[in-house]
Amino acid sequence: MTDDEVDFPPGDGPTSGISVTLTAGTLQAIRERVGKRGVSAYLEKAAQRQIERDNLDELIADFDKVHGPADPEAVAAKRARLTGGASNAGSAA
Repeated sequence: MTDDEVDFPPGDGPTSGISVTLTAGTLQAIRERVGKRGVSAYLEKAAQRQIERDNLDELIADFDKVHGPADPEAVAAKRARLTGGASNAGSAA
């Protein structure tokens, strides 16, 4: 059985080299943060975070299909409670 036939969760399994094309400015910003030898690890973590965000977006969309969209005033009140700020009911969630 090859690695292509095994399902690994994000961040798990053997490493595999690929070619990635980035704009010069993006690559420069990454290298300024992590150096030349840290680019792959930085991109791995960035990809993992994006997968987590995509999965969360899918969960929210599924929830909205079943229960309807969240009440903006309730979201603002909970956000204010969590952040210690004033409730801003008119802002979008």
